[in-house]
Amino acid sequence: MISDLFNKVYKVVREIPAGRVTNYGAIAKFVGSPQASRMVGYAMNGSHTLTEFVPAHRVVNRLGLLTGKHHFGGPNTMQELLESEGAIIENDKILNFSEIFWDPNRELL
Repeated sequence: MISDLFNKVYKVVREIPAGRVTNYGAIAKFVGSPQASRMVGYAMNGSHTLTEFVPAHRVVNRLGLLTGKHHFGGPNTMQELLESEGAIIENDKILNFSEIFWDPNRELL
C-alpha cells in the first residue's frame, strides 16, 4: 500500500516539466512535511514499481547531485535522461542547476 505522503509526492513529481529539476526538500515542503526530505527520497525509490510513470530522474538533492542514480537500472541512466532534457552534468552534479530548478512552492501555488 502506498502512503498518502507518497501519493502527494508522486502527484507533484508528475508536474515537473521536462527540462526542469527539483529537490527532495522543495517537494517535502510543498506537501506540508518540510522535515520529510528523506521520505521523498524513499518515494522516488519506490516510484519505479508503479504502473503510472513518475519522472523521478528530475528529483535530485539540494546541491544538484544525482544521489538516486543507482535506482535507474544502469549507472548512467539518470544522467542520460536529464541530459536529453537539457541538463548539463559533470561528476554526477547538474552544473546548470540554478537555471533549471523548478520550485513547486512557486510554480504550483
